Amino acid sequence: MLAQSDLDLKETALKEDLKFYFMNPCEKYRARRQVPWKLALQILKILMVTTQLIFFGLSNQLVVSFKEENAVAFKHLFLKGYSGVDEDDYSCSIYTQQEAYDSIFYAINQYRQLKNISLGTLGYEQDENEGSGLKICKQQYKKGTMLPSNDTLNIDVATETECILLKSQELASKKAELKLNSSFFNLEFYRLIQVEISFKLKGIALQTIHARELPDCYAFQNTITFNNRAHSGKIKIYFDSDTDIQECKDWHISGSIVTLEHRWTDELSGKMRSLHQFLQKNTQYVLVFDGFVIISCLASLILCTRSIILALRLQKRFVNFFLEKYKRHVCNADRLEFINGWYVLVIISDMMTIIGSILKMEIKAKNLTSYDVCSILLGTSTLFVWVGVIRYLGYFQTYNVLILTMQASLPKVLRFCCCAGMIYLGYTFCGWIVLGPYHEKFEDLNTVAECLFSLVNGDDMFATFAQIQQKSTLVWLFSRLYLYSFISLFIYMILSLFIALITDSYDTIKKYQQSGFPVTDLHEFLKECGSIGYRKEQASMPFICCCRRQQSDDNLILIN
Repeated sequence: MLAQSDLDLKETALKEDLKFYFMNPCEKYRARRQVPWKLALQILKILMVTTQLIFFGLSNQLVVSFKEENAVAFKHLFLKGYSGVDEDDYSCSIYTQQEAYDSIFYAINQYRQLKNISLGTLGYEQDENEGSGLKICKQQYKKGTMLPSNDTLNIDVATETECILLKSQELASKKAELKLNSSFFNLEFYRLIQVEISFKLKGIALQTIHARELPDCYAFQNTITFNNRAHSGKIKIYFDSDTDIQECKDWHISGSIVTLEHRWTDELSGKMRSLHQFLQKNTQYVLVFDGFVIISCLASLILCTRSIILALRLQKRFVNFFLEKYKRHVCNADRLEFINGWYVLVIISDMMTIIGSILKMEIKAKNLTSYDVCSILLGTSTLFVWVGVIRYLGYFQTYNVLILTMQASLPKVLRFCCCAGMIYLGYTFCGWIVLGPYHEKFEDLNTVAECLFSLVNGDDMFATFAQIQQKSTLVWLFSRLYLYSFISLFIYMILSLFIALITDSYDTIKKYQQSGFPVTDLHEFLKECGSIGYRKEQASMPFICCCRRQQSDDNLILIN
């Protein structure tokens, strides 16, 4: 009798805890007056993280535009005959020996006259390192002879690389002229593999001052490559510019960027501060805001981790009690009900936000320049934060359909995609190997996959059919059979089945909402605790977010 009484007390306590655990924040507030701190913190965090991302995006936009505009300017400065539009994956191409010599010496002369022709804030790298300056290297086969008219070839495939260096201090000296007139520039094009011109320039971005930020100093590592590996009579010219953001070593800014809409100069002249102090204070404000973001995310991380730990303890209690009373194990579906996936998503988002905010603070203080890593972390964390809002909309039955449909259809959709992916890969490899020599959209595997994906979505169909070269009748006929079969199979059959899977899950969820969801052991156990109530005091000022639901909603089965 005593053991049975202890078991009943244990069951009653477990039912109370289970019922309270599966309540939403408003129900918990009405039951035990527990303030939903996590809900309030998530709302605050959404506002702060989004504001932080907007400010970082505006700052990053200045960096990106400065890099891109300088890259375009470099191409116009150092590439002879550059039209302003890249031909393909390379900038431009040349077809004669004279054009090759002209292009090489054009880039060298433009570098020597940079200070007189450039519109930007550019300068040479003033470094004592022996490798600084303009470096010209040519790579070629060691020796060989070639007589195409007699189909004769004798060549040593071993390569050799020769380089000369024009230092920035000797650009206008006779020593530089002697180097440029040396035999180094007597190119044997049948042996030549590539010519590479590399140089480093420094620049300062002044536009950040108008955005109330300290200016950045940039180092541009530029490389011009004349690629003759194919020996096809066409030399492709590649221009690559790697940008490194550095902290300006010695700078002083004076003046003011305060814009006066009224002529109050006399009254404000005594209150003007230097721009240097203003920018430093603005940077401090941003750093303080980032610190608050880190604190809020850290608090959210602790609360969500604590909730998961308590849920795992509650799961263990339920499993042990079920085994003790009913002599059987709890199914995996019921075990997963205790693992709140939204909390896991929030924890991942908080960790990414904290790391991204630390990187952002270092970037703002000019101690770090990892814009790409920081943008990925902050962008992904903001995505997860806004996706997490769906959890709170899911408390309402009308908004919960999307979440339940995604949960129900996801396993079937993944299995279906695995099967369809095998067919997709087969078409990808087939199109690459057969149509690659005759169609620019099938030249490499990545392009083929992108082309086929656009065809599945009905994009660019006519151009894909029309751009096939009709050099081979057999390949042309095969391309028609290939494209028609792919489009018919994926659009009319596979895509329709994909939509049908989701529609079927949606219909199932709607049916469950009308007639009731399938009852598991956990749900049956929760139904038995319907008579257990909580003290519901009528507060004079109820919590603003906790509106009372209709009584008919209380019997709905909660699915996590």
